[in-house]
Amino acid sequence: MTRRARRSAASAHPAARSAPPSFGHGELAASLVLIFPLLLAYEIGVLFAGHVNGADVVTRALYGAVGSRGVYLLIHALFAVGFLLWVRRGQRWTTLTLEIATPVILEAAIYALTLAAVGSLIVERLLGLGLTGDSVISALGAGVHEELVFRLGAMAGLVALLARTQLDRRISVAFALLASAAVFAAAHHLGSHGEVFTTHAFAYRCVAGVVFGLVFWFRSLAHAVYAHVLYDLVIAAS
Repeated sequence: MTRRARRSAASAHPAARSAPPSFGHGELAASLVLIFPLLLAYEIGVLFAGHVNGADVVTRALYGAVGSRGVYLLIHALFAVGFLLWVRRGQRWTTLTLEIATPVILEAAIYALTLAAVGSLIVERLLGLGLTGDSVISALGAGVHEELVFRLGAMAGLVALLARTQLDRRISVAFALLASAAVFAAAHHLGSHGEVFTTHAFAYRCVAGVVFGLVFWFRSLAHAVYAHVLYDLVIAAS
């Protein structure tokens, strides 16, 4: 990637530049680009699902004013064209690339899991039922040690090893991600303390390993460790 392209990609990230205080610290235009597909999907989908969000007075007013599905869809088609022209004029196509969108979505998922964990711990456990000290310590240990072994050790180690070959880097990362996730899942069924093997449990942990690996790769080891710890606490509290 050229220096100009790197600067363009960096500026396209929602957290790349500080916006005015009223908008927070994220890059507002980049955020608008990323959320527009969700907005358009909602505006079209609501015609078929029939459930308008309670805070959405605009959609109700618009549909009530036009009174026709065809006109409503035409308005949103024009809206989409206008959006694409705005993106083109501002040269913000890079915001919609996987390199930019994937980390944002993954980090948002972590925040969602964090919210679920905090809510569960405070409302259901700390205010009444209580988590045991053993489960908390177990979650801390799993989050730290398993991420060090399977993400930093296995995944990053495989990427470094495959970098010495002629294999494309993206293929190397994908292979390391899937391989480390499979080893991570299998390790839970090995040894005297391992669980009884079931296809469901193995597949579930493979998916979890892929998610933790993506968080590790696109964000940091710390993101992966905290996500893992909070995930285990949610499971222990449920």
